[in-house]
Amino acid sequence: MIFETIIGLEIHVELLTKSKIFCSCSTEFGADPNENTCPVCTGLPGTLPVLNEEAVDLAIRAGKALNCDINVINKFDRKNYFYPDLPKAYQISQFDLPICEKGYVDIEVEGQKKTIHITRIHMEEDAGKLMHLEEEATTLVDYNRTGVPLIEIVTEPDLRSPEEAVEFLKNLKEILEYTDISDCRMEQGSLRCDANISLRQAGTEKLNTRVEIKNLNSFKEILKALKKEEKRQQELYLYGEGHKIQQETRKWDAAKGKTVAMRSKEESHDYRYFPEPDLPPVIIDQHKIEEIGATLPELPAEKRARFIEKYGVQKMQVDILVAKKELADYFEKVVALGAIPIEAANWITVDMLRLLKDEEETQEVPLKPEYIVQLLKLIDEGKVSRTAAKEVLEELWGTDKTPDQVVQEKGLNQISGTEELEKIVIDIISKYPQAVEDYKNGKAQAVGYLMGQIMKATSGKANPQMVKEIIVNKLNDFKI
Repeated sequence: MIFETIIGLEIHVELLTKSKIFCSCSTEFGADPNENTCPVCTGLPGTLPVLNEEAVDLAIRAGKALNCDINVINKFDRKNYFYPDLPKAYQISQFDLPICEKGYVDIEVEGQKKTIHITRIHMEEDAGKLMHLEEEATTLVDYNRTGVPLIEIVTEPDLRSPEEAVEFLKNLKEILEYTDISDCRMEQGSLRCDANISLRQAGTEKLNTRVEIKNLNSFKEILKALKKEEKRQQELYLYGEGHKIQQETRKWDAAKGKTVAMRSKEESHDYRYFPEPDLPPVIIDQHKIEEIGATLPELPAEKRARFIEKYGVQKMQVDILVAKKELADYFEKVVALGAIPIEAANWITVDMLRLLKDEEETQEVPLKPEYIVQLLKLIDEGKVSRTAAKEVLEELWGTDKTPDQVVQEKGLNQISGTEELEKIVIDIISKYPQAVEDYKNGKAQAVGYLMGQIMKATSGKANPQMVKEIIVNKLNDFKI
């Protein structure tokens, strides 16, 4: 039996505001527990919420970036449920009149393009954070996150594999970062995902019972969790136990490598939604929507197409550059300073990216763009070898030294003088007569062997292109 996987996502995104959605408390991450709280966000009796206009503007911005219709009239509702991280015992959210509807994001998986539709984007306040102490029957609550402004992006069940789900999330993250809607720091909870997954027999249209996997916050774990749940459901159907698949919320246990049941899944009526009596409807001027739409920057898909057409860079490299806005901006600065685009892309996506991997938190590349341009010029002029340039790059990382200074300090100048190189080549050839004999007998690899000996003798400083040329000339000259 062949199964088809059906996945829909609910993505919670913290908006990039300085204060919370209904009060003036700071949204700064990393403060001491319960430091950024007040009577409003902790739900004390008699307090009233006041809507943060910047949060509304960012929600509109998200809607425009994700090709949504913006509802000029929308409202807030109370979503009622009791949980320790929700001090009011209800969450202010949007139910039947969300701020955005009917959007889409285009993705590409294994060369196949696909459109993933967005059902809605609604605004809401975040809940607090529970901290379960290991080996203790105690749970602590930090309310700093309570009231942080969120948008929840809900997709249609258009995704057909865990890989498609991850690709969608990567594309979405890029868009949100490029438009300054959120910093999307998944490790801090700024972007987290609930995934709904079900299986059905291929060729059928009816949707089977779905399972929600809650609070996934890394692409790697999202992929693992969906694949494992996909396999679990498939096995239950194959063994005639499909009835055991319940509509429930499950969590991903990364240590055990499996999804674990948490609770039965609520329906919307279980939350007893009703209009928030302390907030009037949100009425948005159409002119404001157009103004916000006009401020959108070049989006990742447009940038990819431009990089390929304008700079002739390979798609794989373009994908790496565009995936991180700071990297794409850095690349364009380097090219604007005179670097050859393909050379710049090679160094940034390979050597620099290797150094950046240890600096996930860094928002900017810790190397002045003009320094990488100077380094590429040194290579082009034959003053340093590519191997030596890698060493220079590592030394430059995070310092104010110039490439010239590093080259001089470490003695990495490349030997490019013809006369000096000829002496070295003649000396090496005289020491390895067998290699000469091999070359005369048609073994071209003898040149590579001799080059290796020369590079070893010069500590890699000899200009390899010139060395090869001189070796071949000398080997073809019977006056060796």
